[in-house]
Amino acid sequence: MRLVVTGREGQVARSLIEKADLAGDIDVIALGRPELDLTQPSTISAAIAAAKPDFVVSAAAYTAVDQAEDEPDLAHLVNAIGAGAVAGAAAALDIPVIHLSTDYVFAGDGTGPYRETDATGPHGAYGRTKLEGETAVATANPRHIILRTAWVYSPFGKNFVRTMLRLAETRDTVSVVSDQWGNPTSALEIADAIIVVAKALAADAPSNAYGTYHLAGTGDTNWSGFARAIFASSRQHGGPFADVTDIATADYPTRARRPLNSRLATDKFFSVFSWRAPDWRVSTDETVARLLSEPNH
Repeated sequence: MRLVVTGREGQVARSLIEKADLAGDIDVIALGRPELDLTQPSTISAAIAAAKPDFVVSAAAYTAVDQAEDEPDLAHLVNAIGAGAVAGAAAALDIPVIHLSTDYVFAGDGTGPYRETDATGPHGAYGRTKLEGETAVATANPRHIILRTAWVYSPFGKNFVRTMLRLAETRDTVSVVSDQWGNPTSALEIADAIIVVAKALAADAPSNAYGTYHLAGTGDTNWSGFARAIFASSRQHGGPFADVTDIATADYPTRARRPLNSRLATDKFFSVFSWRAPDWRVSTDETVARLLSEPNH
């Protein structure tokens, strides 16, 4: 099975490459600039066709949440027009597209986990353009799987786990927001889930398997709770740690408004694909241990 994933350096792309190497029966080709450039939609179709994939994983995106407020047109070009072009390229090859989206498509004002059928209502440019991307993907390719995820971390790239470990090297105390709640999600497990989906579709899954799903780590916490778990794990493994001071979102102003509730219900994904992510604490501990074991973490 051959998967093409957009973006070479993203957390999900790098996780997919690693997981495919371990599986042995999956070939992952990561496409990025200049061959495939989401800001140049004309490059997309030929690059994907040349790779001869069985599935296309649309992972690359404009993810600078605050900067998107100043660059909404660029965010729209990448997250909506570019994503639609990726899905269209897959449709032209008569193959499915697996597209990654975000909790930011919701307003974040609810109290419980969001389900796929709940009303969307993004506040900022990032969430708005990602929601536009979902529509573009679904329109361009009826054989689509849209996976909304949240709070992604991994041993790769920039993410909250790596930031906390870095801060703990020079600080005794770190202030972290405590009134935003969600599901920490390992990119390595997103990669596992993508492979599960691809294998199910390759085995002639029913047509009603296509659609939108929520995919996130099991269990929820707030950002300060996430930070405490990271430091507890790091301390146990002999790494740096710090005390955590809870602060409110209002105490840490950002250009774009963050959802206070990013919880995602994953029952639909489990019911169709019989897969659920492990408890977020387990996955976090595994990532922290791995980072501490690697030089120059």
